[in-house]
Amino acid sequence: MKRPKPIKGIRQFVARRPLIEEAVHETTAGGVIWRRNQSNGIEVLLIQDTKNRWTIPKGHVEPGEEPNQTAEREIREETGLQDMKVMSWLGKVNFRYRRNHTLVLMTMHIYLVQALGKTHQLNGEEWLNDMRWLPASEAIDKIAYDDIGKLILIGLKKIREDNL
Repeated sequence: MKRPKPIKGIRQFVARRPLIEEAVHETTAGGVIWRRNQSNGIEVLLIQDTKNRWTIPKGHVEPGEEPNQTAEREIREETGLQDMKVMSWLGKVNFRYRRNHTLVLMTMHIYLVQALGKTHQLNGEEWLNDMRWLPASEAIDKIAYDDIGKLILIGLKKIREDNL
């Protein structure tokens, strides 16, 4: 069977990505941070990243660190929240993305974290576009990633079931 001839000049419109030369696995951890407001409603703390996506505080697991320790460290670093209780593991999210010549296979562990103490005194990192306590239903609507949204729902169910 004869192959069709390429269309002249089409190559200038097609961007070729470099070949993937390696695949690496990376692990991150973060938290669905919650508190009760003055009317006893549940609020969730979300951060807005540099691409204006609403998400949860999270970051890479350091050598010798357990994911729950990473979640707590990253929450402190990114939000300034100091007093918290890492309650339970909600699940993990697996995804992949491309970084130049590398395929990154990411596993993100998510924990339910109760904010304690002075939860209104937050000090976000400079790279954040925004950070807000939102009513739970609004947080679910704003979250940029469906898998994290599902884990927020699991966390809210746990809060209700445990009468927290």
